[in-house]
This record gives sequence, C-alpha cells and structure tokens, in this order.
Amino acid sequence: MNLILSKQNLQTGMDTMNACGVRLTGSKAHNDFINYLQDEIKKLGVKIYSDPFYFRRWEEKSSSIEIVDGAERINVPVSSAYPYSGETTAEGITQELVYVKGLSDVKNVKGKIAVFDVSNINFIPSEIAFDKRTSYPEDVTLESKYEGPVITSFVRCFNGIISKLSGARAAVLVWKGLHNDCIQGQYLSFIMGYQKIPMLWVNETNGKKIIAAAKEHKKAKLVLEAEIENNAYTESFYCILPGKHPTENVIVNTHTDGTNCVEENGAIALLELMRNMVGKELERTHIFVFTTGHFRLPTFKDIRTGSFQSASRWLAMHRDLWDGKNGHYKCVANLTLEHMGCKEWRTVDGEYKYTGKPEVEIVYTGNEFMDKLYIDTVKDRKTVRTMTLRGHNALHFGEGQNFFTMGIPEISLVPALYYLCVVSDSHEMEKFDIDLMKEQTETFAKLIEKIERIDSAQLGRSEMYSIIKARSVSDGYDFSLKGLTSKISKTVKSRM
Repeated sequence: MNLILSKQNLQTGMDTMNACGVRLTGSKAHNDFINYLQDEIKKLGVKIYSDPFYFRRWEEKSSSIEIVDGAERINVPVSSAYPYSGETTAEGITQELVYVKGLSDVKNVKGKIAVFDVSNINFIPSEIAFDKRTSYPEDVTLESKYEGPVITSFVRCFNGIISKLSGARAAVLVWKGLHNDCIQGQYLSFIMGYQKIPMLWVNETNGKKIIAAAKEHKKAKLVLEAEIENNAYTESFYCILPGKHPTENVIVNTHTDGTNCVEENGAIALLELMRNMVGKELERTHIFVFTTGHFRLPTFKDIRTGSFQSASRWLAMHRDLWDGKNGHYKCVANLTLEHMGCKEWRTVDGEYKYTGKPEVEIVYTGNEFMDKLYIDTVKDRKTVRTMTLRGHNALHFGEGQNFFTMGIPEISLVPALYYLCVVSDSHEMEKFDIDLMKEQTETFAKLIEKIERIDSAQLGRSEMYSIIKARSVSDGYDFSLKGLTSKISKTVKSRM
C-alpha cells in the first residue's frame, strides 16, 4: 500500500482537538470533537455507522475549600474534584473536619467532613501488573515499583464508599508522596460509579493545613458545584474499508473522550491512517472503531466480553463484525492506538519535569508472533523506547484489552503516563512531541501493510493472561509464587 503520512495533518488534528476543549464523556467539547472527526471522514467518502447513547452526565462547575477559624476564612487551594463524586449547592457544606487516620476513626465522621490521606502506591512490584515480553532497545526498563497518580487512585478508590456508609457529608482527599505539580488537575478516579458524596483532592502541602485543622476540630466550608445532565448524548462510531477477503478483517480502534492532548489523541492517528487507505486495494476489510465512554467506564463497560474498557460495549453490540460465527466477519488482528507522542515527566531532584526522554511505549502484544512483528517494525525508527507486555494477572490496561480477552491477536499502544488524566489550560502540550506521534503512527501503518500479507493462521490467537509468574520489567528478578511470598514476607516484616 505504501502509506505516506502527513505531519501537518496530524498537527492540524491536534490543534483542532485542543480547540474543542476538555473532552469529558458526553460534553459539548467531546461532541464537537466527534463532529470534527466525522466531517473529515465524510470528505473521504466513507460511510459512518453510529451507536448513540444517553446517560447521566456529571461535570464540575466550581469547587473550593475554606477552613473556618473563628471569624477568619482560610482558603485552601483545590487540586481537582473527584469526578462523579457528588455535589453541593453554591452555599456548600460547612461542618467539622475529621481526620480519618485509621478505620477506628470512621465512626466519628457522621454528619461531618472526612479527611483521608491517599498515599502514593510505591510498594507494589511492577511484576504484579506487568509481564515483559521484549524491550527495544534492550536497556529499556520500567520502574521497579508500579506507582503514580492513576494507579494510586484506582487502588485507593473506596474513600467515597466509606464516607457514605459512615454518614459523612463530604470528604477531602489528600495526595501524599506525589509532587504537587504532578497531581494538579488530575481527573481521578474515573472508574467508580456515582458516589453520592462530594469529594475534593488537595495536594500534600495544602493537605497538611487541612489535617492540622481537623486535629483541632475546626470546621471547613466545602463547595463542589456540578452540572448534571440526565439525558446527555454521546456516541461511538465506526467505518468500514472493504477488502477482497470475504470474511477476514482487521480492527483498528481507540476512544474519543479524554482530558488533554495525549488522552486521547489516538483518533487523530486513525483519521490519518484512513486518509491514506481510502481508495487502496485491500486484501482484508479494515474496520476503524472510535468508542465513547472511556472516562465513564461504570456506565459504558460490558463485561460480557470479558473486559472493562469502553470498546467492550461495541464488541458486545457488533459480534457480526468480529466473532467469525455463522457467516460473521472474523477479526484476525487488532491494532489499538492510545496516548501518542508522549514525553517522559517525572520528579527528579525534587522537581517535576521533563527527563529528556520519550515516555516508554508500553505495548501489549497478543502472542509471540505479534510481538516479533511489532519489534521488527520499530527497529528502523529514529526515536524508539518501547517495552512489550503480555496481559498479566487479569490486568491489561487500555482499550486493546477488549480484543485480547476475546482471543484476537493484538498490538496495543498504551503508555502509562503520570499526566495522563490531567486537565490544564495548556492541554499538556508542553509534554507532547508531534514528531514522535508521527513515527508511532507510521509504525502502525507499516503493521497494517505487513498484516495484509500474513496468513491468519500465522497471526494466531492471543495467549491470554499469564498468572503470577512474570519476566521482570525493571531488570530485577523474574517473578514467581516463591518470589512473591518472599517479597510479601519482607514487606510485612519491614513495616512491623
């Protein structure tokens, strides 16, 4: 096919996406972005198939915290609101602060504002979540401890439930162990259902003020106003580029909702791939899928396909396009593109900053054949820092999980960024590299071309999850049940 991609097209797409605004699921900005994508696809003469949805949308309008110290009001800056937590009136809630240091303190929060520490998860070996296949160059590693704001908020996500069950009126969550600049604007956690209790995040510095006030039994005024839309519209959509094979296809997918310039810019890459493939003679049909609901997973996931990502709903609705049964299309490969063009930002010498490197490209590969195919394809890149993984311990991040669990061999790009869910005025563009995005998109263009020439028997099936035993992603020891037991024992002893 000889696909030749345009850097200018990618940049224009990025600029247009950012101009739409923060694309939270079902928001005007999200719908505007979808309209842009569809308008561009219509110019290609390609038919669009739409799956409309209506749901209850929640979005923060304003938030604040004031410590009440007699007649004085002390403003405490908010890092972000907890999405779909709850809401207050404009007058807010003024109640005593109660520091919940342990479970024994929970009984004291009824009718008050609970204050929780949310400490960075920095003690879980990365091999709990990741099983390495290959790295390129060979010296590429991940952190030995899987940490950061996203995983921390996912693991420590029960504060709302605890607060609600205990009768608290609201909650303040204090980030601990993460740089203040790193957690500013984090739209976390987005995996929980509506919590029915307003919750706000504050950074560690400001959290000390809140905790000190709680220990002195002071009150605070907490405001979290939110816009509620009971029948908000959103949609997933897909396009079909027909090929010569009567039943086999390749599905290329991403999601369209997101928080900043890299979450999610995969749709811009899909659009550029389509521009280059329209009119070409294809061996297999290619289906391009743009799903909604990644940032409202409790509403849009469909566990009937063994996954918790937004494409799970699309797979459940369109089995005729992939399962190979009763004359249906059979999907022989999946390519998932997410979080493209990312620079690596970490806390270095007390400063949260660019490390001078691209973010490690975490890529899930469904089996050894797909792994070799991907690694061989990236070796001629100018900028490459990648590690391939196998789904492990029922964990597989990103929208490729949906296809992996259905046995479809995948290659899924999903870098794990600290700033992945940040909402900011800059859209995090200072952390984005258009040249890297172009190289990554070219990699997937080459993969499409290669897969066209490969028999489906060679592509095989996904190998499914590995359990417990894992190759180290950090140049440490490979993981095993014996190693896990030893690690847990040492951790427990060190904390006694």
